[in-house]
Amino acid sequence: MNDKYDWSRFAHKAPERVRAGTARMHFPASGLYAITQTMNKSGDTVINEVAAAIRGGAVIVQYRDKNPNDAPSLARELVKICHQHKIPLVINDDIELAALVGADGVHIGKEDGNIAQARKQLGAKAIIGVSCYDSVEQAMNAQAEGATYVAFGRFFPSSSKPLAAPAHIETLQKAKLALNIPIVAIGGILPENGSPLLAAGADLLAVIGGLFDSQPEQSARAYRTLFN
Repeated sequence: MNDKYDWSRFAHKAPERVRAGTARMHFPASGLYAITQTMNKSGDTVINEVAAAIRGGAVIVQYRDKNPNDAPSLARELVKICHQHKIPLVINDDIELAALVGADGVHIGKEDGNIAQARKQLGAKAIIGVSCYDSVEQAMNAQAEGATYVAFGRFFPSSSKPLAAPAHIETLQKAKLALNIPIVAIGGILPENGSPLLAAGADLLAVIGGLFDSQPEQSARAYRTLFN
C-alpha cells in the first residue's frame, strides 16, 4: 500500500493494528443512512450536523468528502461521535483512510479498489459496501465476493450526483429476490418519495441533501417515520 497519509500523526495507535483492525459496529438491517455534506462547510459544522442527524435517528454515517482539507482529523472525530452512539462510520472511496482512522468499513465504487483489497486492509469483520448503480448482476457479484451491503441509485434527481445515471425501481424488486444482504437506495431521496423504494425492496435510504440542507435532526426524524 502506498501511504498517502502521515501515519506518524497517529503514533499513539500502531499502524499495523489500525490497518488490520476489525469493525466494532455492525451494519444495520434497516434505517436512515446519513452521508456527510461537506462542500463549503467547516469541520465543526460537519461534526455538529452529523451529531444532529444521529439524534434524529440516523443508524449509520458515511464520511464522503470530495475536496478534503484534513480528512484524517475530521474522519477520526466522526468515528468518535458515531461510536459514542453505537452506530458505524464508513468511509467513502478511501480504504487507506478507513484503515488509518479505525473506521468500521468503507464504501467503494467502480474506481475505488475492490472487495478483496478492502478485506485485506480492514479485516474480516469490516463493513464493505459496493455501489451497483442499476445492475442486479453487479450486486450479485459483489455479494459473492463478500460485500456487506450493496447500493443502487440514483433514483431521483440529485444535486450531489447530478450526472449519475438513473436507477429504476424494478431493480430494487429484482435485487430483493436475488440477494440476501442489505440493499441501500440512494439519489434524491426525500421523506415524500422514500416509501416506494422501501416497498420495492430497499432496506436503507442513503441521504445527503435531504438530510443536511436544513435542520438535520428534524429531517432525520421525518425520514425515520418511513421505517415505522
